[in-house]
Amino acid sequence: MKILIIEDNLRVSGLMKRGLESQGYEIYISEDAEDALIMVERIDFDLIITDIMLPQMNGIELSKLIKKKHPDLPIIMLTALGTIDEKIEGFDAGADDYMVKPFEIRELYARIKAILLRKPINNSKKEESNILEYQDLTINKNTNRIFRNGLEIDLTPKEFKLLFFLMSNAERILSREEIAENVWGNHFDTGTNYIDVYIAYLRKKIDKNFDEKLIHTKPGVGFIFTKLS
Repeated sequence: MKILIIEDNLRVSGLMKRGLESQGYEIYISEDAEDALIMVERIDFDLIITDIMLPQMNGIELSKLIKKKHPDLPIIMLTALGTIDEKIEGFDAGADDYMVKPFEIRELYARIKAILLRKPINNSKKEESNILEYQDLTINKNTNRIFRNGLEIDLTPKEFKLLFFLMSNAERILSREEIAENVWGNHFDTGTNYIDVYIAYLRKKIDKNFDEKLIHTKPGVGFIFTKLS
């Protein structure tokens, strides 16, 4: 398993490199975003760990560029900032996980294992299941495009992933814990309101301008994606 660490603090990157190599990972290090982009195009990485504060380009913009070309390449963001707004910005940039410094190296091991277990396998037989239709809404995971009643809807990477999970489980009540495990990973802190925030984002984009609402709350239970009769 090849992991790229993008971190301009050599002490921090060195500690992560030694720790992850002891777990059997093949580690590469980049100190800036431009060098990292070149490496991503030349090497088939299994996961990227990037700091947000980087020279030349921050980790948010870097993640957007990487995800645009490699949407299935997992990214863990590292930062000293840990507010909800800052984490949401990271998730919106395509981050699969977000860790606040300082952190225990053992926690990093656990986050990496959880993400790599969820990493999709490239298989042409899966292509059909990557296109979902429900009522007048279509979502295509192959092209990352969403249409409702013929109108294209723009979603952030995390909103897209949440919508795809909801549609994959249409007409079934989903708990916050189940959504957290499948969209953010089983380490996700369900005590926060992240899920509710993202559900609200989706409703504004998917339901607000349409008579038929598809995303519904089941008080005390969770959410359901369905057409109410």
